[in-house]
Amino acid sequence: MNFKHLYYFWVTARSGGIMRAGEQLHTTPQTLSGQIKLLEDWLGRKLFRKSGRQLELTEHGRLALGYADQIFSLGQDLETALRQTRSTQRRLDFRVGVADSVSKSVAYRLLEPAFSIGQPVKLLASEGSFDDLLAALALHRLDLVIADEPMPRRVSVKAFNHALGRSALSFFSAPGLRHLIKGEFPKCLDGVPMLVPGASSSVRRQLEDWFARHQVVPVVVGEFDDAALMKAFGREGQGVFMTPSVLDDETCRQFGVEILGRTTDLVEEFYAVSVERRISHPCVLAITDAARGQLFGT
Repeated sequence: MNFKHLYYFWVTARSGGIMRAGEQLHTTPQTLSGQIKLLEDWLGRKLFRKSGRQLELTEHGRLALGYADQIFSLGQDLETALRQTRSTQRRLDFRVGVADSVSKSVAYRLLEPAFSIGQPVKLLASEGSFDDLLAALALHRLDLVIADEPMPRRVSVKAFNHALGRSALSFFSAPGLRHLIKGEFPKCLDGVPMLVPGASSSVRRQLEDWFARHQVVPVVVGEFDDAALMKAFGREGQGVFMTPSVLDDETCRQFGVEILGRTTDLVEEFYAVSVERRISHPCVLAITDAARGQLFGT
């Protein structure tokens, strides 16, 4: 493949048309169209089609663009790596996926030790569903996945669960709501507006069973996959919410809320999922050691 032709296609697709791409590449539209035509002939597929006066990608064009994004992104990484001087210690890329059900505050505290390994680290963090992140891990696009549950057996990914620790859960309320809540915990939650984790959360089933055992029926006014958004609503007094107890002080300080109570009957667990059975990646080692020894004290 002539990668110059691929590059011309990539710039055209990303800039939105032949004219803009020609300006960026300092070439004429005729030359640019001819180069893309050569690429299409070589591939045997049309990459663009006309839509009025505009060009739009075909199905094959969208597929080609996805690969081109990766190719030229890797090329940029290669250039950056080779331009580093010999006297500069090479920066270690650390690609991490964080399941969207994991609290951002917990994720930060888990990942922070990666910057203390004695070597410059560039953290490349992404967020998504656990299944999507495991797929990326299987393709070696990620070094690690942080989740609040172990990798399920139904997933055919060659990876390994590394338990980081567990935390009890605490319940919080904004001051404006707190004075309306009467009685002892947890009975005081009966009939109270409640903000709960979404159905994908590992603690949701625990929470429902716990309410049933204590004969507590709160009024669920919101379900959230994003813990940060749930806390934002809780801060404004929209309902009682809960977070891992290891974040008690931080949650009170950051959101101006009060602790209603905490329980060890509800537990949130955290896992690092890696393709390594025996951890050797320095960042992953730092994370697991700090989590087990300091954050969760397991």
